Amino acid sequence: MAAPRYLAFETLSLHAGQQPDPTTGARATPIYQTTSFVFRDADHAAALFNMERAGHVYSRISNPTNAVLEERIAALEGGVAGLAVASGQAALHLGLATIAGAGSHVVASRALYGGSHNLLHYTLPRFGIETTFVNPRDPDAWRAAIRPNTKALFSETLGNPGLDVLDIPTVAEIAHAAKVPLFVDSTFTTPYLMKPFELGADLLYHSATKFLGGHGIAIGGLLVDGGRFDWEASGKFPELTEPYEGFHGMDFQEESTVAAFSLRARREGLRDFGACMAPMTAFQILQGIETLPLRMERHVSNTRKVVEFLVKHPAVESVSFPELETHPDYALAKRLLPRGCGAVFSFNLRGDRAAGRRFIESLGIFSHLANVGDAKSLVIHPASTTHFRMDEAALRGAGIAEGTVRLSVGLEDAQDLIDDLARGLRAAQKA
Repeated sequence: MAAPRYLAFETLSLHAGQQPDPTTGARATPIYQTTSFVFRDADHAAALFNMERAGHVYSRISNPTNAVLEERIAALEGGVAGLAVASGQAALHLGLATIAGAGSHVVASRALYGGSHNLLHYTLPRFGIETTFVNPRDPDAWRAAIRPNTKALFSETLGNPGLDVLDIPTVAEIAHAAKVPLFVDSTFTTPYLMKPFELGADLLYHSATKFLGGHGIAIGGLLVDGGRFDWEASGKFPELTEPYEGFHGMDFQEESTVAAFSLRARREGLRDFGACMAPMTAFQILQGIETLPLRMERHVSNTRKVVEFLVKHPAVESVSFPELETHPDYALAKRLLPRGCGAVFSFNLRGDRAAGRRFIESLGIFSHLANVGDAKSLVIHPASTTHFRMDEAALRGAGIAEGTVRLSVGLEDAQDLIDDLARGLRAAQKA
């Protein structure tokens, strides 16, 4: 008997989670721009509130437009459920707050986006959640940092901005030996370039602001539950395996054996923290996802051409991109990222911070702003912007120097981008 053939990524990116509107026949996903939904009667209202029936009550908790996006990202990632939230930062916070509280501990990669580092290093300790930062390439460091109260191991699939490639199978094995989940930020890779759940990760999130949306018009985050971690067997997560007085005494693991995490995240986290996504934003991100496979192919192709140019330029001291043999994760990237290593990378200019300033201010096509994953090409100086709150030791740990420049390569003509960079590099070399 032939094995079943599942829909391909390209098809799911267009269709998952949605059918033509049964009332109007609309092919596009309708925007349900409403705060709340009318109950048929008192019994219907009570059944919805008590989760005895499926349906929507209030758009902070769920919304039909958002639901399409949530089902689509879950399908693309191979997860059991998704949650649409206000931003990538909101997704990270919701993920951790669902399984960790006062007295908890997290082990995290030291190669993180500056905002994630701030949350873990400065903000969460105020609420009793401590983090130990480790070299993501050192399995022994991950192992040694785990404590009895550790609730998760956390990293980015590709570190920002040095593009450290996380060895997900190895780190997942370490996490599971300690009976905790591996939680990853998959923003840079997208489900088109990497499927973290297939490699062993348990939870993931995206800043949908970036490649998923793709056009720099909407802020949003997506949290996805892999559905494979055994919360009951772990014994470390009463949040999911014991009755919760805050929601009718519900035991989330008992209520949903495969999606306990996402159920509590929605019923507690979205209810109480309130970081929901607007339906219009969900619609905009859905438009981006429909073209994600096509865009990622062009992003990767353009990036390879730009990297090839920079590697040979005398004004460039080094380029950090995992597809280069000089990168410490070259072999790992070939194994885990066969479709390519994305469109965000960093390089070091020769010269001081002034040279970097001249370079950035001389560019005409690359936009100088704090974002990545746009259809348009972007540039920034991390040490003075996205990572400026990190001290010198943290910057060194993240692979950031004074001359480090981060590029996000867009969909323009590759030669136009190279010509623009050449102009900037000429300016940087001027005394």
